[in-house]
Amino acid sequence: MQAVWNDHVIAQADKADLQYLEGNWYFPPTSVQQELLQNSDTPYTCPWKGRCQYFNLVDGDNTLADGAFCYPELLPTAIERVHKDFSGYIVFTEGVEVRE
Repeated sequence: MQAVWNDHVIAQADKADLQYLEGNWYFPPTSVQQELLQNSDTPYTCPWKGRCQYFNLVDGDNTLADGAFCYPELLPTAIERVHKDFSGYIVFTEGVEVRE
């Protein structure tokens, strides 16, 4: 699976290494070009996953505000519900194409 933004592959991993939840593909943090992620101040807390961290994607002069997010520290009940610890996995928002 790949995440493509600004005509560049910004994340790539085997499908088996991703987590699919609620219509989103969660990429392992090691599969993402971390240098493109800048913390955003956008707040959000999911009732069952916990506190969310949004990121702006920044590549030179191109920026996609809130182009990605993750849950750095999942609530224990989220891990129990999914049967996998996907803490820190990165999800891409509208404007990033996720494809096989």
